[in-house]
Amino acid sequence: MDISIIIPACNEEENIPKLIEYLNNHSDEKVKEVILIDGGSSDNTLHLAAAAGVKAIVSPQKGRAAQMNYGASLATGNIFYFVHADTFPPASFVKDISNAVKQGYDFGRYKSKFLSKKPLLWLNEWFTALDLFICMGGDQTLFIKKDWFKKLNGFRSDMLIMEEYEFCKRARDAGARYKIMKGSALISARKYDKNSWLQVQLANYRIVKMYKKGDSQQSMVDQYKKMLNL
Repeated sequence: MDISIIIPACNEEENIPKLIEYLNNHSDEKVKEVILIDGGSSDNTLHLAAAAGVKAIVSPQKGRAAQMNYGASLATGNIFYFVHADTFPPASFVKDISNAVKQGYDFGRYKSKFLSKKPLLWLNEWFTALDLFICMGGDQTLFIKKDWFKKLNGFRSDMLIMEEYEFCKRARDAGARYKIMKGSALISARKYDKNSWLQVQLANYRIVKMYKKGDSQQSMVDQYKKMLNL
């Protein structure tokens, strides 16, 4: 089993060196490559990633879904592992993914652990242990077998928001076996540093309602930016 780690990023110079060092320190021979797909950064994200020894490539299309698809098109492993630039998976991620695949699972994620001492975030963390639609995002990292990714034609590159929720639901509807792995991904709480806990929950609730109603991607992005300081 060969794992290709794919990192979509844009203006993440503060996080990328630490993340790449961490991934390298906790990888073994099963990790075939680390690929950073840049969405047009105006900072040193691309340079720092290349200096750290990973494949650092500019995506022809900006947007996390398009960047992840482009990274997957370049990846040579038979397992794709998508990791956000501000997220650290458990140190056991290679073993955890290997065990999940051996057990017959096709894709999966971790639970959440926020890099914050704000008390209400424990509630968010607790909910990510549950098999709920709202918890099928990419913040907890996401692995998927290459053949399933191709069968699903990847992420919808026209999506600007909720792309990972849509992908996970589509994968499950198609019959892919889904695993919530033990352990938690350590996630940046910068959104909560700029907004109150309630503001973020209200914004998330509003966007999910708009998504289920079939509102346009741009209207959802505009609403999200209107409700939160990003």
